[in-house]
Amino acid sequence: MTEEQQRLRRVFEAALADALAGRGVPDCLGLDDPTDRALWAVYDAAIGYGACPRSREELVADAHRAFAGQLDGSNAARWREELARRFTGG
Repeated sequence: MTEEQQRLRRVFEAALADALAGRGVPDCLGLDDPTDRALWAVYDAAIGYGACPRSREELVADAHRAFAGQLDGSNAARWREELARRFTGG
């Protein structure tokens, strides 16, 4: 794991702890949109916002998967594919 990935992992773990504690998710952390959205879902569940049918454990697992996608580049690859589809009409 690179130094940057280690830094991002520390940032992610701190943001996840904040979300679980109902403190929100700070902006501008260097986390991508899928990871950020997954963390906000954890926060929403932690504060009881909405009627989410998914368990806390499932949402935390989603956040870990989203973050793994940031580290391995698969989130960015999906974003590029979606962008290409929008511009080609497919």
